[in-house]
Amino acid sequence: MALVSEAHDLVSRAVRAGRRVIGTSDWPLVTGVCLGLLAMGEVTGRADESADLTTQLLLGLLATTPLALVRNWLTLAAVTVTAATLVTRASGNPLTVAGIAALITVLYQAGLRCSRRVSLLLVTPFAVYAIRPVGDLGDNRIAVLLFGLAAAAAGIGAVRRTRREAAERNASQQAVAETLLEHAARGERARIARELHDVVAHHISMIAVQAETARLTTPGLPDEGARRLIAIGDTARNALTEMRRLLGVLRSDAGDEPSERRPQPGLEQLNDLIDAARESAGASTRLILRGRVVPVEPGVALTAYRIIQEALTNARRHAPGAAVDVELAYAETVLHVRVRDNGPGPPAGGSASAGHGLLGMRERAAMVGGTLRAGPAAVGGFLVEAALPTTGEGPA
Repeated sequence: MALVSEAHDLVSRAVRAGRRVIGTSDWPLVTGVCLGLLAMGEVTGRADESADLTTQLLLGLLATTPLALVRNWLTLAAVTVTAATLVTRASGNPLTVAGIAALITVLYQAGLRCSRRVSLLLVTPFAVYAIRPVGDLGDNRIAVLLFGLAAAAAGIGAVRRTRREAAERNASQQAVAETLLEHAARGERARIARELHDVVAHHISMIAVQAETARLTTPGLPDEGARRLIAIGDTARNALTEMRRLLGVLRSDAGDEPSERRPQPGLEQLNDLIDAARESAGASTRLILRGRVVPVEPGVALTAYRIIQEALTNARRHAPGAAVDVELAYAETVLHVRVRDNGPGPPAGGSASAGHGLLGMRERAAMVGGTLRAGPAAVGGFLVEAALPTTGEGPA
């Protein structure tokens, strides 16, 4: 264990030093040449008359200079350095410091860029060399140290590759999630625009009809008055045409097909919605009214209806069987909408801000100048609370 720890520390220091060299684009060539020259200097400096200088120089170069091929031929370079290192030990020749540095670097790069199988195959010869019976204790210690260095270098490279791939996956998933939310928001805005168009189009059409009716049924109407009524009708029809053109663009942008035309719901249809929710959920669903009920703008009524509809759907999906209270509180200029269930609430560590349903409710509230909050209720369960201006005035 002590040798493995020592090997790990040595590899870490070598990696930190190597990062400064790796900053250049042609670092493999520079590093391979420098380590080759250092290896030749080491071999020449300690050679004696009995040593085969040519063989030692050749092994020293084979254990270092292939590092220059790391960028384009990583596997070939790793196999060559590994084989030269093992042949050096098997022939009884001492290793060079430059050769050990080259071995650490090339195995680290293999762990960083190659598959786990390739890294394992490169480390396996050192494992075999470390566990084989050796008579010389010093040689055995060197074999174990070599195995520790090789395993640590390849392992650190593999860990960094795994972390990099995980970071890339997380970034990709985040980008996909943001894209989905963007598409959901775009589609929700298109649906909101279509529904508000249906509400506003009715009133604009009535303006055109009433202007034309007034022109035709008012006896003794001056010519100027008739011209003005005609202008009012023409302006209303032009506005309706422009609204339909805009709605067509929004439908095309959201990939939405025109649906069957029907009147948009409002607060008058809220009892039917509550009854349907009660029957489908099989649980208590109550409608509570507070304050003096006053008429609200059609767009605000539609927004309140859709928020309640989505909140009931979420309660049925995430808290099946839970009782739900729907409360409408009429203030002087604000309609307060509260939908609370007595279910378990959001899971621990979960986010109440995620999800297309809540996003759509916030979009609807903001469209009429209101606000919406969703999250755990104070007494348990989940609460959706919106404040909508009864005049229906959107944000400035």
